[in-house]
Amino acid sequence: MSKFWSERLQATEPYIPGEQPNNTNVIKLNTNENPYPPSPKALKAIQEATDETLRLYPPPTVNELRETIAKYHGVHPDQVFIGNGSDEVLAFSFMAFFNPGEPILFPDITYSFYPVYAKLFNIDYKRVPVRSDFTLPVEEFFQSEGGVIFPNPNAPTGLTLSLIEVESIVNQNPDQVVIIDEAYIDFGGQSAVQLVNQYENLLVIQTLSKSRSLAGMRVGFAIGDHQLIEGLNRIKNSFNSYTLDRLAIAAAKAAFDDEEYFQDVRGQIIHTREQTSKRLHTLGFEVIDSKANFLFVRHPHVDAEDLYLQLKEQNIFVRYFNKPRIQEYLRISIGTADEMEQFIIALEPVLQEVKK
Repeated sequence: MSKFWSERLQATEPYIPGEQPNNTNVIKLNTNENPYPPSPKALKAIQEATDETLRLYPPPTVNELRETIAKYHGVHPDQVFIGNGSDEVLAFSFMAFFNPGEPILFPDITYSFYPVYAKLFNIDYKRVPVRSDFTLPVEEFFQSEGGVIFPNPNAPTGLTLSLIEVESIVNQNPDQVVIIDEAYIDFGGQSAVQLVNQYENLLVIQTLSKSRSLAGMRVGFAIGDHQLIEGLNRIKNSFNSYTLDRLAIAAAKAAFDDEEYFQDVRGQIIHTREQTSKRLHTLGFEVIDSKANFLFVRHPHVDAEDLYLQLKEQNIFVRYFNKPRIQEYLRISIGTADEMEQFIIALEPVLQEVKK
């Protein structure tokens, strides 16, 4: 710890991302990346955008991409905000809509960036305990003092609230902003975007990193009432007017324009998820009913950390969280059908070796 660090920096506990192994000869099932390449149209758009215009700043308002996203989701472009990945959009949202001294609510088992942002921006918060089966107690999110944020589907469990349950939380917090983090919504849930014209306090955040295979381009967006979007723009323009580069803009627009490819890829991932879930059940695992591109599992007779380490020795990376309530679980990203087959084949002898 440096003597030059500010008090805020000294108190900061950074988010810890999943391992990024240098070895390319691995089966990487630990960071929820899409196992399939981006749309060919997106790759072509990147190539075409790689020209002499890169000497110029990108358009700060990202109008063309905003219009594409707005048309896709049936909203007005003024209801769309675009940022450098959904994590940046989330950070801007914490600054724009949550106040110090007014505790916000989020689940105790959820995306671990939320408490990081809250501490960084001096936002008080209360963790709402999920039930023993990891489902969210919806009523506990009613009448918040400072606002509400949660993923749907949740992370790392993959469990999903129905649209009716989401709407009840929004409806019961009329004077506070409710943020729905829909990073994984394309793999099985109902998006709350269809509610934004009914509720001025609802902000829905999505990403192109997961279902559209563009994690390397860092594109996220929010949809909500135009006044919420204006607030996000005021925060963004106080930090950096040019949050998205020209290549990312081109790739994102092309990805939205290629609906056939998008539906094919998400369909393959959903199918592989269901097949993998059945096979893990056969091997004795308890598998949470995920609607995301990952599975959250535990084996009643095998230590999760031992299993994680044994798989890692075979160059198979899954995610282990050494945290209360979930230390006996592993989160397994869904790879290609071939990768998941190799994972299952490797798992069977490992289960025998690490049994308690």
